[in-house]
Amino acid sequence: MIIVAVFVIGYFFIAIESLTKINKAATALLMFVACWTLFMLDPGSYIAGIAGDNVAQKVGEVIEHHLGSTSTTLFFLMGAMTIVELVDQNGGFNFVRDAVKTSSKRKLLWRIAFMTFFLSAILDNLTTSIVMIMILRKLVADHKDRIVYASLVIIAANAGGAFSPIGDVTTIMLWNKGVITAVGVIKELLIPSLVSLIIPAYVLSLSLKGKMTVPEKTHTAQDAAHVFSAGQRKTVFFLGVGGLIFVPIFKSITHLPPFVGILLVLGVLWTVTEVFYSHLKEAEEKGAMQKRVTNMLSRIDMSTILFFLGILMAVACLETIGVLTMLGEGLNETFNGNHYLVTGIIGVLSSIVDNVPLVAGCMGMYPVSAAGDMAVDGIFWQLLAYCAGVGGSMLIIGSAAGVVVMGLEKITFGWYMRHISWVAFLGYLAGILCYWAERTFIFG
Repeated sequence: MIIVAVFVIGYFFIAIESLTKINKAATALLMFVACWTLFMLDPGSYIAGIAGDNVAQKVGEVIEHHLGSTSTTLFFLMGAMTIVELVDQNGGFNFVRDAVKTSSKRKLLWRIAFMTFFLSAILDNLTTSIVMIMILRKLVADHKDRIVYASLVIIAANAGGAFSPIGDVTTIMLWNKGVITAVGVIKELLIPSLVSLIIPAYVLSLSLKGKMTVPEKTHTAQDAAHVFSAGQRKTVFFLGVGGLIFVPIFKSITHLPPFVGILLVLGVLWTVTEVFYSHLKEAEEKGAMQKRVTNMLSRIDMSTILFFLGILMAVACLETIGVLTMLGEGLNETFNGNHYLVTGIIGVLSSIVDNVPLVAGCMGMYPVSAAGDMAVDGIFWQLLAYCAGVGGSMLIIGSAAGVVVMGLEKITFGWYMRHISWVAFLGYLAGILCYWAERTFIFG
């Protein structure tokens, strides 16, 4: 109970960051250390078979296991951010910017929404969020307007990831486990996911009125300062974006974690750009220095990375003491096996704590049956994929996409909760209702 209390208190201080002026990363790190320190007061209560001299060894193994899982997310994030920044610095996303560019604020919102939605299904919600924020920075100068678009990017990225087997970490987990199929999840979750985006997008569009200045193709200083030729810039773009698309393919071929594929793409892109830089004229080398990978790595937002580390490791402590599993079992008993309610609440919880351990707990807690709601592509598993993905949009720290956008655009927890959370919740409920209608009248 004390560990849970520490987590709740830490979470509260993260929520009021804008009032305390204490960086959320500092709070998350303190929460992580405090939870595991309390855990060490009586580790034998949670880990069977430890006593005496092997306590430190066993607990060390548990923490290292969770740290390994967390590190895969962190390295994926760092690799993806560097790749996207590298492509962006060399003008790779200019054509995307020009495709969505418009003077109408509302038209821009819809174009951003749908592009994010479908890109998220092909790449993943984390990478897509980074790409779209880079594009928004080129198109929207007013920060007040931009954070509205950025919030919709979070909703669209999570919705797009929910209907694709490779669009979100949780759908990848369920797909690899064999409880959902690629065809089944796309066929039955596409429309509910789309509905969960369209309703929030419509509500947010009402707050955006009028026109804005449309930037020219050479509007930014970096666009005019390219040192690569047009052919080299295209090479960087296709290696970067093509590499990101290749990551899930690499994973399915090698069965290695996604971060290995990201590091492969980064290594290839780094090597190619270094070869390009080595052939530049002496006069061009100074301008090129700012765009080299070594320089970009030094600009990685470490506060976001450390926040991720703290929050995920604190949640791992809750998982280790069995709180998440107990919660899942309690939900099942309380609602008498009503899977719409159980998964719906799990989705709400996924906006508070990380959806990965929640889904992992559900996979370990509920057995796959030959028929019914718990069968492969059954109502429970498909709803779990939808709810865990889309539910993360209700709070800005409820998903990897939200945390990244929060760091990039400096959106506060409180602002998002006041202006966006209720809108995301409307879309979330509408999507569940849409899925129920599909199952009742079409796929039943």
